[in-house]
Amino acid sequence: MTDTATVFNQQLAPRAAGAASDAPPPVQHVCIVGGGTAGWMTALMLASSAYGPRLKVTVLESPQVGIIGVGEGSTPWLRGFFDGLGIEESEWMPACNATYKSGITFEGWSTKPGFERYFHPFASMLDNLTMHQFVDNVHARLQGADVYAHPDRFFVAATLARQGKGPRARHSFPFDVWYGYHFDATLLGRFLADKARQRGVQHLPRHVTQVQLSERGDIARLQLDGGDMLDADFFVDCSGFASLLIGQALRTPFVSFADNLFNDAALALPTPRDGPLPSQTVSTALRHGWAWQIPLTGRCGNGYVYSSAHCSADAAETELRRHLGLLDADVPVRHLKMRVGRMSKIWHRNCVAVGLSQGFIEPLEATALLFVQRTAAMLVEALEKGDLGPAAQQDFNEALRQRFENTRDYIVAHYKTNSRTDTDYWRANAENMRLSDSLQQVLMTWMSRQPLAPALRAGRCGQGYPIVSWYALLAGMGIFPDAADLQPPTPHQARHRLGAVDDFVARSALNFPDHRALLADIPPRVGDRTLQLYLW
Repeated sequence: MTDTATVFNQQLAPRAAGAASDAPPPVQHVCIVGGGTAGWMTALMLASSAYGPRLKVTVLESPQVGIIGVGEGSTPWLRGFFDGLGIEESEWMPACNATYKSGITFEGWSTKPGFERYFHPFASMLDNLTMHQFVDNVHARLQGADVYAHPDRFFVAATLARQGKGPRARHSFPFDVWYGYHFDATLLGRFLADKARQRGVQHLPRHVTQVQLSERGDIARLQLDGGDMLDADFFVDCSGFASLLIGQALRTPFVSFADNLFNDAALALPTPRDGPLPSQTVSTALRHGWAWQIPLTGRCGNGYVYSSAHCSADAAETELRRHLGLLDADVPVRHLKMRVGRMSKIWHRNCVAVGLSQGFIEPLEATALLFVQRTAAMLVEALEKGDLGPAAQQDFNEALRQRFENTRDYIVAHYKTNSRTDTDYWRANAENMRLSDSLQQVLMTWMSRQPLAPALRAGRCGQGYPIVSWYALLAGMGIFPDAADLQPPTPHQARHRLGAVDDFVARSALNFPDHRALLADIPPRVGDRTLQLYLW
């Protein structure tokens, strides 16, 4: 087992405020170009480094450039960010209209009977008591046995999402269920900005008109509107898809993922939220992409991620409005373009790109903030080590390259395994053969009816996502022998009593409150001694 809580705290949580070091910082002044969630999250993590106030941090935020934020979901790793800063959920969540997220429901990606819908759970300690049954049944069904192997039945998170419960158990139930959040990205950026300014980060609302390079090719200074100059030792590019520093000034090549991730556009619109409050994101497959539904406390965020090569912007808007029952409603829609891929170097010379400027993988698994958090944490670690040389840069870039590739593989797997045939878009995704060696091994192992877990544990393929995620995806999409070809199971294949699994999951779920009730009275988290998560 992997102690995920330890990894979570070591790699992705900022140092507690006030931590200090006697060593001089390797740079005196870090300038972050761009605010929003990425810029202010990075600023807070830098301000919370071991150097404390001796490391000057300035956020240069243009009043002429808006942010893309349209409402967002996160992975569970965001918990570590707030815990490390000592910020309670009861403080930041109401300020950002935030809700809890137990996982993601995928609707309509598969047409196989019984597998038209599945839930990708965030794991919990409780899953250690049902994961073996799930994996054993998956292996038996792959071998042709008629046993139940849909993931939703085996995981507490799926039940919590279905029942509209919040994923934080009552104090009397000492088991941790991992969870993420939904939030208004614009409000979160403002909240983080206030916190960063309170912790000594300088805020300069000015527009960059020119980037000046030194004779060596490093970024020397920034020219601002009005002719003023801003000097710094190190720069962080949080300028979004514009990539003002890493792309435009330093001319870092961009590596596109368009050959196996076709979606390059999105549109978004809000709708009112009434009735029960779900603790899940819903991803519904449409004709040329998928629609998201993100529940916030006062409204619902909706959008459509699609391929402009297969669908026009007007057609996508009509399809989304029809999906939401808003064809004749006077609700404004935001149209967005996406650049999917990554920079060949995320750390180039004296600049690190964070957020959309470094790269972007479509938001299917809500990984955007995770990349911000990881990159900022790695930058803080490099600064605290005091080594900003070529070897450190190479290791930094290679680590992030692997994380981008691993995340891309998991996202591509959703499209590759779809069984829809209603449009050219879905057929092209299913027929796509431009797959990495790692993803090919994952799919070949599964299709050859061999257990996938040993290869995942050994890191031979599928890195970046745990066993529960790969098995939930592939089993949830119904990648099994046809039902007509299944045979009655042997006594060994049918050895697990699913009634006992149902009883355990149902009784565990009784310990979790209604989602709205939880949001109305959020208990403290920082310093919580609840037993932490282990991934099977």
